[in-house]
Amino acid sequence: MVFRDPEELKQVLGGFFEKVSQDKEFAKKFAQSKILIRFNYSEPELSITLDMTDGENIIVTYNDKEKRSEVDMDMKADIAHKFWLGKLNLTMAITRKMMIVRGPVPRVLAFIPVLAPTYQMYKDYLKEIGREDLIEVG
Repeated sequence: MVFRDPEELKQVLGGFFEKVSQDKEFAKKFAQSKILIRFNYSEPELSITLDMTDGENIIVTYNDKEKRSEVDMDMKADIAHKFWLGKLNLTMAITRKMMIVRGPVPRVLAFIPVLAPTYQMYKDYLKEIGREDLIEVG
């Protein structure tokens, strides 16, 4: 397992989503989808919700059971890590059931063109927080 516990997963992946949400130009590209998406991670367990319904911002919450998501994506945390490193193709991961999508799959696939810069952003974020060791783990 890449992440020891939910707290480490929250620090790394959650911290990455929070960093992306603070980049106004990039956040706006994502938020144009006006979607509320929940990532349900296992090994370790953590749910991260990205609320982009206002079309302008990304609001990140954890283990949020209150908000109703349009799309839920279930996966092991290691799969998510590999994806954000750019080492896992989204379409292939969905086809091979490495990522289970509940909700409209075309809404998820619409993100593909916007995602390309995030792979380097994730690597840069890992370096920024002193976790270069995770770059090779994926």
